[in-house]
Formats: sequence, C-alpha cells, structure tokens
Amino acid sequence: MIATPAESQSMSFRRKTNCPTRELVVAAFLLALVPSANAQDAAAGEKSFNKCRACHQVGESAKNTAGPYLNGLFGRKSGTVEGYGYSEANKNSGIIWDEATFADYIKDPKARIPGTKMSFAGIKNEQEVKDLTAFLKQFGKDGKKSD
Repeated sequence: MIATPAESQSMSFRRKTNCPTRELVVAAFLLALVPSANAQDAAAGEKSFNKCRACHQVGESAKNTAGPYLNGLFGRKSGTVEGYGYSEANKNSGIIWDEATFADYIKDPKARIPGTKMSFAGIKNEQEVKDLTAFLKQFGKDGKKSD
C-alpha cells in the first residue's frame, strides 16, 4: 500500500512530534536515576560511620562502649541513653537530636557542647554529614533498620 502525499505528510508529522516526546521521557527517566548532589546516601553514610565505630555502635546488638549506642538517635534528648556515663555538659545541653542539631554537632563536637567527652575532630564535608545522617536515621530505638 502506498500512502498519498497527504497521508505521508501526516505520518511524518506524527513521527516528528513523537520523537521529542519519547526523548524527553527517556531523558527524564535517566535523570531520575542520577542521585541529586544534595541527596542523602545511606550506603556512603555507612562507610563514613567507620570513623565512629571505635566508640559507637548501631543495630540490634548495639551497646554502649566508649560512646553511647546511636540507635534511635533522632528525636532523642542528648545525654539520655540508659547505662552510659555522659558528661554533665551533654546531659545539660538541652539538645533534642534532629538533622540540624546533629549536623552542627558532628562538624565540631567540642565547639557545640563544650565539656563533652567526645574526642573527635568532626566531619567538615557537608555531603558526608548528610550521608552519615541518612545512615543513622535508618536505625530505630530497637536497632532495627527501617526500609
């Protein structure tokens, strides 16, 4: 079957308008796969947590060591993990841990809570702080990882 010139032009027009739409859909899909520069990456945060492991634990079997366990950190008042001997500075800081207070603290613990027992220089890289936050937020009070 041979198309008339009018049909050919119509079919050609449809193809031309569909191609950019298809290309835009594919481009949008591919962009969605690329993580945003500001996205939090829990897997990268787990690697960053290696800096913390000497003193802190997370997970279902976590316990206090040189530092308190960090399960259920966000929403918790500073200095309240049972069985851990906090400094008076931590106990009296009045901090309720959320993303902002944690980010401020982890960048320079001794500046945020003078008198803290935590001897850590801090994490200065903003993305690393976000990633570490994403990792820690996965752990509920019971140490179970949320999906």
